[in-house]
Amino acid sequence: MNKKLVLCAVGAALTCVLAPVSFALATAIPLTLGTLAVMLSGTLMGGCSGAVSQAIYLLIGVVGLPVCAGYTPALPRLLGPTGGYLIGYIPLAFLCGALYTAWGRNARGFRKYAALTGGMLIGTMVLYAFGTAWYCLYSGTGVIAALTVCVLPFLIGDAVKIALVAILTPQLEKALDKLPERAVIKHKNSEK
Repeated sequence: MNKKLVLCAVGAALTCVLAPVSFALATAIPLTLGTLAVMLSGTLMGGCSGAVSQAIYLLIGVVGLPVCAGYTPALPRLLGPTGGYLIGYIPLAFLCGALYTAWGRNARGFRKYAALTGGMLIGTMVLYAFGTAWYCLYSGTGVIAALTVCVLPFLIGDAVKIALVAILTPQLEKALDKLPERAVIKHKNSEK
């Protein structure tokens, strides 16, 4: 089995496990652990594979599995005030992975962490843009008012997630580097 395919499945599964964990805020948008999984998927797998893992996550939710905030399926969330954030998971994963790969995956020290955090910061800004734009369209709210609902309450939580992913990624990369690119799966044949 191909290592990238397995990692895409693991990234989608990680998001399915973490995204439903949510904390209600005084807004229509809950704070979830989903972006933590998305950023890890991107930094560990690279841009394209990270984005694919999040597309798989969304498809799992669209078919009705309760993998979104509060253990709900994705379709009502996609059509509600948080739809832009869920769609934004795909470019967030892509940018985290692509920018980290381009700027410093093979670097060490400060440059590695600068590349990690830089990619996640840019990806998070794009996520905020998707989420806020959708929220404005959905609710008819102006941009300034939407930013106070869609961005400001999440800045500290997202900073903590970015720091956590920056700490975890180099350690997890070492473990993933030890995995073979292809694994042969042997099936026992019941008939001889």
